[in-house]
Amino acid sequence: MSAVAAESDTSRPLGFWTCTALVIGNTIGVGIFLLPATLAPYGLNALWGWLITLIGCVCLAMVFSVLPRLLPEEDGPYGYTQRAFGGGVTFYVLWCYWFSAWVTNSTIATGVVGYLTILIPALRAVPWLPPVIALTLIWTFALINSLGIRMAASIQIVTTVLKLLPQAGIILLGLWLLAVKPTLYFANIPVNPISLRAVLDASTNTLYAMLGIECAAIPAAKVLNPGRTIPRATLIGTLVTAIVYIGVSVIPLFLIPQAQLAASSAPFADLFARYLGPQYGWWLALSIVICGLGALNGWTLIVGELTQTFAMRGRFPEGWGKPSRRGTPVTAFIVTGVLASIILLMNYSESTTKLFTFFSQLVTAANLPLYLACSLAVLIVVKRERIATGWRRELVGRGAAFAAAVYCLWAFAGVGAKPWLYAIVLAVVAIPFHFASARSRSAPQISV
Repeated sequence: MSAVAAESDTSRPLGFWTCTALVIGNTIGVGIFLLPATLAPYGLNALWGWLITLIGCVCLAMVFSVLPRLLPEEDGPYGYTQRAFGGGVTFYVLWCYWFSAWVTNSTIATGVVGYLTILIPALRAVPWLPPVIALTLIWTFALINSLGIRMAASIQIVTTVLKLLPQAGIILLGLWLLAVKPTLYFANIPVNPISLRAVLDASTNTLYAMLGIECAAIPAAKVLNPGRTIPRATLIGTLVTAIVYIGVSVIPLFLIPQAQLAASSAPFADLFARYLGPQYGWWLALSIVICGLGALNGWTLIVGELTQTFAMRGRFPEGWGKPSRRGTPVTAFIVTGVLASIILLMNYSESTTKLFTFFSQLVTAANLPLYLACSLAVLIVVKRERIATGWRRELVGRGAAFAAAVYCLWAFAGVGAKPWLYAIVLAVVAIPFHFASARSRSAPQISV
């Protein structure tokens, strides 16, 4: 191997498999195990909602595939939006996304501990122990990512493979029941009428499940051959995730009575208990814990890389992005770990369901500005900078970007007034940070 190639591999350690694992592993988290119950009240409207979400997310995946090809020298979504809109819009969009990333870590840690109490019932006897374990998980993965991105990448690949196994089991169970007793699928068909409002609400809920498809693009500065790796990982990861989600959502919808499914706090456990026996509950809880740990590892990596990008762009203190001798932004992991810990302790007294609902709305609202900005960035950059891509690629790229932008507006309409309020609050909070960073970057440097 040449010295140049070795240096490239060292400075850009994330390859295709790691990037694909980031997309799949960060998207499939603890929330997948509540999704069938969340969608049950919508009946067959959920299927139409999934169809819209699938089309929209494939278009978004194409957006995050086109941008690295157009702008391979940029360091991910920050660079893409900066190129299209300038500093102000970029700061707000990425600020919202950064905020949602460390909030997601606290939510995942809470969900993992909730299922750990099923595996180890003794944890429930000590009220202070679950939040302490949740904090320990946050800081464990901050430490793992601080020790080196290769270690975090290996853990991400392993946990992604492990988390796909129970999902495959659920889909195989559904296919087996369809083969041996197809009448089961007609016994509990929901009777809800198809309506635009229900489809809109269902598609918003399914969008929350798909958040994370952009994760291969976030650490673009550390991806080997980003113009080729990120597009492949994003598209393949999005399609695999969509197939898994649709499969595990549709099967309980048809096999469990609608009222029972909507009231279930563990829909997959109910599915296994109904058709295979209750002894699978422990293994299901273990698979949920693995899903959560993999997602927590991946989102810790993402929020650390994004914090480093902010610091390198002069938006956060320079020390937050300074790499250690292992090449990792240790201070970034410490800062975001503290923030995630604070939000976890502030909300741990709430029930898991309330916490999940609140944060799902908040995180969806915080992600949509990034999705819309990147979709519009494709249209703006191609037209303004006249980047030659060939007419076929340009047509496909522009078509996907336009469709993705329309889908984002559809999603904005579906999230309701409360998430809009959250987004406005985030914008207000971002204003002083934006102007403070702008002043520090424009201040004259005095040498002594």
